[in-house]
Order: sequence, then structure tokens, then C-alpha cells
Amino acid sequence: MIRNSEPKLWKELQVLKSEMGSMALVHVLLVSFPGQGHINPLLRLGKHLAAKGLPVTFSTTQNVGKDMQEANDITDKATPIGDGFLQFDFFEDGWAHDEPKRKELSDYLPQLELVGKQMITRMIKKYGDDNQPVSCIINNPFIPWVCDVANEHGIPSAMLWVQSCAVFAAYYHYLHKLVPFPSNTEPHMDVQLPSMPLFKYNEIPDFLHPSSSFQILGTVILEQLKNLSIPFCILMDTFHELEHEIIDYMSNFFLIKPVGPLVKNPQALNAMIRGDCLKVDHDCIEWLNSKPQASVVYISFGSVVYQSQEQIDEIAYGLLHSQVSFLWVLKPPPRDSGLKLHVLPDGFSEKTKNRGKVVQWSPQEEVLAHPSVAAFLTHCGWNSSVEALTSGVPVLTFPAWGDQVTNAKFLVDVFCVGIRLGHSQDENRLITRDEVKKCLLEATVGPKAVELKQNALKWKMKAEAAVAEGGSSEQNLQAIVQDIRNRTSTVYTKSITEQVSNIEI
Repeated sequence: MIRNSEPKLWKELQVLKSEMGSMALVHVLLVSFPGQGHINPLLRLGKHLAAKGLPVTFSTTQNVGKDMQEANDITDKATPIGDGFLQFDFFEDGWAHDEPKRKELSDYLPQLELVGKQMITRMIKKYGDDNQPVSCIINNPFIPWVCDVANEHGIPSAMLWVQSCAVFAAYYHYLHKLVPFPSNTEPHMDVQLPSMPLFKYNEIPDFLHPSSSFQILGTVILEQLKNLSIPFCILMDTFHELEHEIIDYMSNFFLIKPVGPLVKNPQALNAMIRGDCLKVDHDCIEWLNSKPQASVVYISFGSVVYQSQEQIDEIAYGLLHSQVSFLWVLKPPPRDSGLKLHVLPDGFSEKTKNRGKVVQWSPQEEVLAHPSVAAFLTHCGWNSSVEALTSGVPVLTFPAWGDQVTNAKFLVDVFCVGIRLGHSQDENRLITRDEVKKCLLEATVGPKAVELKQNALKWKMKAEAAVAEGGSSEQNLQAIVQDIRNRTSTVYTKSITEQVSNIEI
């Protein structure tokens, strides 16, 4: 009836129907804080979403994006992954590359929010004009304002928590004053959180301790927790089997979906699409190939933690005296940091040339998966912790600050895969060469090493089961993809209905 009596209306309805078909294609925008420890898990999530058929755009600041492009040969073209694709779209933060105020988070974070809100808004408009409308936005901690931008544009949003659920619970209970925490008057107070072991004062995320040198970071994380009424879901780079009691408890307050370990990708999709900001030394894999099974200690303190020269000396002498083979990542200091390049003791390289290799950066996922690696001396960042657990590699814990001290406790006392070696940098304790030697040997030879390895392999099997077809994390990821599709369909059905209602008959 409409077709015959109102040809103009019918034509417009057909056009709208056609447009609805293209608009219903889900387009996920991932926005990351410009730090490698944040970029990597969100990028891994992007690859998983793309593998399940979604077009994904990954964004962070141009300043860091340039480093990523140079280190990983990232192109401007979309890369097919599974049934979907992944593309990059970096934005300017309004400051020159060498702006000295970048070094101070208290200066940089307000700038990032001010300019970032404008840039992400422009990005949303650009994709809408190009008929690739953004239908879901996912951010990570430190940039809670991304949720506000999504909300202003009526776009569903989610948040990827890039630390453990235990640490998430600690921040939540601190924010809402649900349990007592250390204070200026009681700095050595123990903390008892639900479904968790008792924490000593120096085992809580130390951004929450009154003596922390980095309280600004605690403040920023708490701002994200204040903003959790906007995201429809909290994704976590963990898996249910690893933290089941804590996840179940915190699920009473939020819709939590563990989708990790994101580093475990059963389809091994586009491993070369990485978030490294330093050029990887792939020769270290060839070097590992020349070493006996379970004979090498891998040492890395992540992308941010910087040890003192004095501590580097003690680690070097510990390696020298233990006679353990090692692969050591000794990265250069950040640009414009004023820090000096680390140097090794005289004669160290010559004395260890047959059993040691020092590089500026490594492909850590491949290194930890290598059969020659016996143990991992780590700063206990959550990415490194999960990578060790899911590779079946025991650890020597050497935390510096933040969630690392809490992760170290869990690795040693709960997951039972580690030996405690270092302490928080705020404790200002030098770990001596004798301590380093003792722990290196304990982690690589003897009954303790066997016990740690057996426990680590159990976690590896559980991690693989979680991401396999039908596993807990794989089911959660599939549910999230379907939820995003459903929300996209609802949003665009409403949009088309509104357009139809505006057509004059």
C-alpha cells in the first residue's frame, strides 16, 4: 500500500533499510592510557575481539603511538585477524614530544583529559561521517574520562581492568572505607579483606599507603573506580580459576567478566602486532635455543621500573657468583628522565659470555614460553605475573611499587610459584649479591625448584583450559561479543526508528 501510494516514502525507507544493514556492523574503539603496561593487555583484547569477527580500532596518544609503530612495524592499514580486523588511530595530546612536563603525572594527566576528550569526540564524529560509527568503547584505568565521552554520545562502554581482581578489591574497599587501612597514625596496620589472606601493611597496593611516593597514581585509579556506574561491564585480565573466591565476592557489586589470560591466544593470531615501545631483540630466542632445558634465569623489570645502579651491581655479582645462565633485559632509561644508562661491573661481560646475554628489550611472551627458561626474576607487574603463571615458569619476586607488592605476595603465598627476593622501593633496602645468589640457586636447583615448577605447571594447564573452547574466559569473551552486538543492534534500531518517524508522508 505504501509502495504504491507513496513512492518517495518507499524509496527513503529502502535507503534507510540498506543503511541500517551497514550501520549494524559492530565497531569497537579501544582507548588506552599511553603506557606499555596498559597498552599490551588492551591490544591483546582487541586481537581477541577481532578474531571473533569485530572491526576494532585501537587508539592511544600519538607520542607513544609513534614509538609503537617504529618498534613493531605497525602500518596505517587495517590488519585482518580471524573474521574481523584491527586498525590503529592515534591522537595528539596537545604537547610537543619533548615537553618536560610529561615527566610529571600531576601535570600530564589533566592535559591528557582536556585534549583527549576533544580528540576522542572528533574520532567518534569522523567514524560516524565515514559510515563506520563507533558502537562500543573500551578503556583501561588512568583515563576514566573516556567513559564520560562515551556516555555523552550514547555509546555503550566497558572498562578493562589491567591488574588482578584482588588489587581491584583492595582499591574498592579503600575507596568506600569498608575496612581499615594503614594511616599516618597507624602506618603498620594489617589489612583483612574479604575472601583474601591477611595483608601486612607493606603488602597492600602501596599507592594506598600514606608513605607512598606515588600517591598521585592511587588517586587516579580511585577516580576510575568512582566512575564505574557508566561502563556496562568490567573486563579483567585474569581467569576465574586463578582468583575464583575474590571474583565471586566482587561480582556481588559489579558485573565482572574475567577474559584472561589475554596473552594466551589459542589461535596465535598476528603475534607481531605488539604494544612494545622499544625494538625487540629477537636474537635472544636463537641464544635460548642453544641452552639446555630449564637452565636459564630470565630477568626483566618491565617497561617502567628503573633500579639503582647500586642494585644492578648487586644483581650482577649475584649472577656471577651463582654460575647460573641468564638472559637479562637491561633497558635504557626513559627519554629526558635525567637517569643514567646502567653499566655492568668491569669484566662482567667477559666472565659470563658463555652463559649470559644482556639485551635492551625482549619478546617476553616467547622467552617465557621457551623450554630453556627455568625461572623469572620479575618486578611482578600484573602482565609479567600472568605471563609467568600461564607459561608455567617459577618467579623470583622483586617488586618496586603499586600493585607489584601485592602481586608478589600472591605469587609466593597463594599461587605458590615464587621466592621472595626484593621489596618495595619505598623500603629503600638494597638486596645484596649473597641474597641474589641464594635465591637464584634455590629457584633453579634442588627440591624447592621442583616444587615451584610443579605448581607453575598446574597454573599453566588451568590458564590454557580457561581460554580453550568452552573454557571460563572463552565463554565470557563470547558473551561480551554477543552483548556488544546486541547493544549495537538496539542503538541503531532506535536510530533508524527515529529517522523513519521524521520522514514526511
